[in-house]
Amino acid sequence: MAIWRISEQGKKLTGGKYKKLRCKRKRELGNLPTLTKIMERKMKREKGYGGKIKVKAISLNKANVFDPFSKQMKVVEIKKVVQNPANRHFARMNILTKGTIIETEAGKARITNRPSREGIVNAILIKEETK
Repeated sequence: MAIWRISEQGKKLTGGKYKKLRCKRKRELGNLPTLTKIMERKMKREKGYGGKIKVKAISLNKANVFDPFSKQMKVVEIKKVVQNPANRHFARMNILTKGTIIETEAGKARITNRPSREGIVNAILIKEETK
């Protein structure tokens, strides 16, 4: 079964039904989400609309981490996912999404891009609060 990105699905706010104006189009096809995990690097190429080729990350184990204090960029290994704002169960499954807080060799960092769409992890070190 295909996934469609049509905004006119379902009902109106008033409860009325939308009138079907036309059939589905191939350009409106959607995709299942690519849930990027922490493992050895593995990529997938997908053909997009208009001949575009998308490179999606199935699994990654390294991240480009920016240190705002020393203004340096480092490539470090990802250890685990600490917290994921998209879904609390993603943290247990080690799934990487935008905004996820990860544990790296350099310390805790927040992911600033979408790894499943871009095929790479960019992150910024976060200051750890001492109690």
